[in-house]
Amino acid sequence: MTDRRVVFVVFDGFQPLDLTGPHEVFHSAGGYDCVVLAARAGPVVSESGLLVHAGHGVADLDPAGTDTLVVAGGQGVDRARQDEALVAWIAAAAAGARRVASVCSGVFLLAAAGLLDGRRVTTHWGREEQLTREHPEVRVDCDPIFVRDGRVWTSAGVTAGMDLALALVEDDLGRDVAHAVARRLVLFLRRPGGQSQFSVALWSRQPATDPVRAAVSAIHAEPGARHDIAHLAARAGLSPRHLQRRFTAELGVPPAAYVERVRVEAAQRALTEGDEPVEAIARRYGFATAETLRRTFHRRFGVAPSDYRARFRSTAHPAGVRTEPDAHPVPE
Repeated sequence: MTDRRVVFVVFDGFQPLDLTGPHEVFHSAGGYDCVVLAARAGPVVSESGLLVHAGHGVADLDPAGTDTLVVAGGQGVDRARQDEALVAWIAAAAAGARRVASVCSGVFLLAAAGLLDGRRVTTHWGREEQLTREHPEVRVDCDPIFVRDGRVWTSAGVTAGMDLALALVEDDLGRDVAHAVARRLVLFLRRPGGQSQFSVALWSRQPATDPVRAAVSAIHAEPGARHDIAHLAARAGLSPRHLQRRFTAELGVPPAAYVERVRVEAAQRALTEGDEPVEAIARRYGFATAETLRRTFHRRFGVAPSDYRARFRSTAHPAGVRTEPDAHPVPE
């Protein structure tokens, strides 16, 4: 069996992890011919100064041989999308490729090639406003870490490209292979596509003192336990009023808001990773009733928990991405 050709598109100013992370996932899985392409063959300087050799340029690689196209992002993407030859090569490769993917701001190159009209995509949260403004024809959703719309896959920034690559490997070779790759690379397997870019670990500050740290640890250890201000204050060894002030000052949000966010993330994972009923998930993670969970999801995401599960999870694709027929074929 011939190895599937995966072409990674890079440019001066690309984000190195957008290339090296997914490249290692495919290489570790086996069965892939990984090729690095730039506007011209030769050295390419990443945004951090790391020098990478592109084995091919657009003039010497036939786009028709591409099985999977992966376009990196990075600070240089705005300049790269002005390169007509590079954009034309991407469009030509996409016309015959089995699937097309972008990491981070690489989505701008896909948009420049006319591949995203009417599609739902994601990118790094810092580029959301720009992508929405410049491409109103695209449905931008920067909450998930990766999104599949037909045969076009897009991911959030940097390390999310490895989650995307694992999902692609699982799509090709099955869960056991993806699991083996994740273990080899010491990755968290199956971080679902529906997991938010804005997870607690990213959006919140870290506690600065032991009492607040004790309260935070209790919340994460058991999200569904009683975490009203009185119980958290007892954990912290402070009065409720004092903890309220300290917690808000150190983490930037009051305790109740923090607790809700942790519980919502736990419920998101449960919805995308298993078959437990919504009612059971609600009780397990401290929402008391399914209706409370439903109201919280509507307020945060605009959808019901059951709709969230249907959108981000499929038994055929347990990596958590939405799977549906390709209603927007890539232009020939």
